[in-house]
Amino acid sequence: MDTATVIDLGRQALWMTILISAPMLLVALIVGLIIGIFQAATSINEQTLSFIPKLVAIGLTAAVFGSWMINSLVDYTKILYGRIPGLFG
Repeated sequence: MDTATVIDLGRQALWMTILISAPMLLVALIVGLIIGIFQAATSINEQTLSFIPKLVAIGLTAAVFGSWMINSLVDYTKILYGRIPGLFG
């Protein structure tokens, strides 16, 4: 296994991580921004006000995108397992 193969495997793993985590991170960012603007406008500084909506939004996002995330990870794992014979031969 040469250096280029290791770098390619690492690049693919990082890309898959970004791709899988992006929906939940974007939803948490948008909900946090909306709640932050609401808190600034109303001068309500309650910590749980931002936590509960984010938790609900991330749960809904996981319910909506969960099957796609699992399918993407399974496909990536199959590709990795398929590459094993060529890595050491």
